[in-house]
Amino acid sequence: MAEIIAHPEIADVLVVKPSSFSDARGRFSETYRRSWFPLGREMVQGSRSDKVAGSLVGLHYHLHQADYWYVPSGRATVVLFDLREGSPTEGATISLEMGERNEVGLFIPPGVAHGFATITDLVLTYLVDGYYNPSDELGLRYDDPAVHASWGVENPVISERDLKNPLLGEIPEHLRPKITLRT
Repeated sequence: MAEIIAHPEIADVLVVKPSSFSDARGRFSETYRRSWFPLGREMVQGSRSDKVAGSLVGLHYHLHQADYWYVPSGRATVVLFDLREGSPTEGATISLEMGERNEVGLFIPPGVAHGFATITDLVLTYLVDGYYNPSDELGLRYDDPAVHASWGVENPVISERDLKNPLLGEIPEHLRPKITLRT
């Protein structure tokens, strides 16, 4: 059975250490199970991102969508920043390595900005609990001094979209995530 760990630095972020089994044929890992995430909803869409070493994606965030990330091949430095007003960990930043040296899954709740830098060529798979909605595809500058991110790559390759993301202080109030009481 997988080990599910609440990340101590950002509320509601969960790290999954999957169970793996190996034999002469290879290896098997169970990487996702709905029951691991009591605060999550059903994941309705899965995607795959293939990136070359030195790429940087993010920071992205959603007001209404949670993500579940897994890196089956390669290595990435993942950065999370708690944007949620009213969160007990508002303004916290974490960096962690995912992939071949640290085989974990990562549950990212709505309102937590997320991005990754590729240490090696990689494949990142992700599940989301909402269908693609362009109005919920929001961003924060990857190099915002308020984030204090440590990406682990020099001179990253970044998309035009991500280069245009606003600084934290430039995000309009209506696009700032807020913590709501769960019932």
